[in-house]
Amino acid sequence: MRREFFINIVFLITVNLLIKPFYIFGIDRTVQNVVGSETYGSYAFLLSYAYLFQIINDFGIQYYNNRNIAQYRHLLPKYLPNILVLKFILGSLYLLLGFAFAYFAWGDSFRVDWLLLLLFNQFMVSMIFYLRSNISGLGFYRIDSLFSILDKLLMIGICSVLLWGMNQQNFQIDWFIYAQTLSFGITALLTLVFVLAKAGRIRLKFNKAFIFLILKRSFPYAIAVFLMGLYTRIDQVMIGRMLTDGDYQNGVYYGAYRFLDAANMIGFLFAGLLLPMFARMLKDKEDFSQLLVFSFKTLFTGTVVVSVFSFFYQMEIMDLLYEEATPYWGTVLGWLMFSFIAGGTVYIFGTLLSANGSLKGLNYIALVGAIANIGLNLLLIPMYKAEGAALATLITQSMVALSQVILCKYIFDFKINVVLLLRMLVYVVFVVCVFYLTMNYLNVFWIWKLITGVLLSFSFAMLIRMLDVGAVKGFLAQKVR
Repeated sequence: MRREFFINIVFLITVNLLIKPFYIFGIDRTVQNVVGSETYGSYAFLLSYAYLFQIINDFGIQYYNNRNIAQYRHLLPKYLPNILVLKFILGSLYLLLGFAFAYFAWGDSFRVDWLLLLLFNQFMVSMIFYLRSNISGLGFYRIDSLFSILDKLLMIGICSVLLWGMNQQNFQIDWFIYAQTLSFGITALLTLVFVLAKAGRIRLKFNKAFIFLILKRSFPYAIAVFLMGLYTRIDQVMIGRMLTDGDYQNGVYYGAYRFLDAANMIGFLFAGLLLPMFARMLKDKEDFSQLLVFSFKTLFTGTVVVSVFSFFYQMEIMDLLYEEATPYWGTVLGWLMFSFIAGGTVYIFGTLLSANGSLKGLNYIALVGAIANIGLNLLLIPMYKAEGAALATLITQSMVALSQVILCKYIFDFKINVVLLLRMLVYVVFVVCVFYLTMNYLNVFWIWKLITGVLLSFSFAMLIRMLDVGAVKGFLAQKVR
């Protein structure tokens, strides 16, 4: 199981690093530069609003199904036809309520066509995630990895033609939304075909008792999805509604958030692989501690490096990416990226709690996180605008991460690993010092300073066994069960 995880995480990261960063920085960033931060900020506001209603769209089915299919793979033919019907019912409610709430709250002061398409796109994204949860639950991790990049690969192809094959000055963000609709639609269709091939012949049916049972069992996951979405997406909605220059501030915030989103890709991929593996190991009563420690140390090592160099080179990064960038843009990035360390911790320990079915504790933590985030945003956004939202995210994510670690210690009776904590502390201090010294005393172009700092940091991580080459060899030596 450990060897399987290592091989698949390497494959997953490799294929995603080839595609998703190019999409985020080559396509998505270019769209913001072409249409302007204010227009893009308006789009980002509606997109974040659409995320807030995911509790209706998904209802926790993806997480429940991933865990369940990983433990009981023979249930796929029974679950699939009923859940597909349920997904279409929930998707219809999502579209209706998402639009109705916006219309009654704001009248016609937003782009109705944008919102309808973005809501529909999120319905398809939810469907893709559900279908992929079956693929990973069945153990086809590498196939799932390929489907995880398919929509972005299609977006790259379509938008490359629109941005560089035509007159870029005529590009409209509407085209970007249409391209998303087409890409998600093709990906959903192909993913469905693969799952149907593995499930065998099925007939869609509305089994009232079974569907209500699924809703009952997935409800705790739905609450978790809603609360996590609330404290990670409400900031952009609040920026858009609380500030007179909300569209521009959202453009600034999303410009920084894009970098965090790209970095979080690695943590998200870890979680996607760890969830079914933890679920199966917990069911079979296997020792998962080595997998947990290995994945946490690996992710922590990377999150610290990325967060620290983002803080030291905040203005250089933003100036490189955005034509409108100012020192203020860099400040937003610097604070926001520190939340990446906490976010990485959440991806590991939150996934373990989900795999264990510890949804009650997770939801209490997420509820406190949501309340804290809203309160912090109400306090900080009027004073510091996008920078205030970044600070609120940093504080909230840190609270949530620490709480999840404590909950895991309580549930699984973990012993405090003093040696690991000391290594983490020494590593953080070393990384901060090495980037400070290379930035201020190395007389070369800033990108070479950054690369030098990264190489020295990872070398030191291997020296103190935060990145443990011996553990990797041990994983590879294990036979896949």
